[in-house]
Amino acid sequence: MIEDIYNSTKEHMSKSIESLGRKFTTIRTGKVNTSILDNISVDYYGTMTPIAQVANISTLDATTISIDPFDKSLIKDLSKAISDANIGATPNDDENGIKLFFAPMTMDQRELGVKQAKKMTDEIKVAIRNNRKEGNDKIKKLFNNKDITEDENKQAGDEIQKITDSFIAQADENLKNKEKELLTV
Repeated sequence: MIEDIYNSTKEHMSKSIESLGRKFTTIRTGKVNTSILDNISVDYYGTMTPIAQVANISTLDATTISIDPFDKSLIKDLSKAISDANIGATPNDDENGIKLFFAPMTMDQRELGVKQAKKMTDEIKVAIRNNRKEGNDKIKKLFNNKDITEDENKQAGDEIQKITDSFIAQADENLKNKEKELLTV
């Protein structure tokens, strides 16, 4: 019973850490990443569709992304959607596709990226602490229903805290790595 609560808590916290990793991919580092386009959609026959579903996206070098739409009639719509998203590059389009040329990052941009990463990490830490509260509430309910003893209640609370501490440490480690990646020129 208590093990199930531990496993459930670990699973939820693990998903929070995975979410942090996905969020970090949207922050531009020194080398462009195609995931910067993940949150951009285009109107494709009346349906808002992510760019990755209507085009091949690739990086040509550290500062250039190439977008090759499957349907060439989408080029103007794609170009407008990218411009509206304000991702730091102006789309250069021709009849074959779109190229995005990103300027090398300035130190101010890198520091802004670090601030974004810290904010994302803080949000994930809140989610992890909420998972801890849910786990503790389940343990408390077992104790109040007399399903576990007072000693088991205390041990379970301590174990939930250990689990929480380990996931908070993982989030901090991910942040430290992202900061290093952002600030390395």
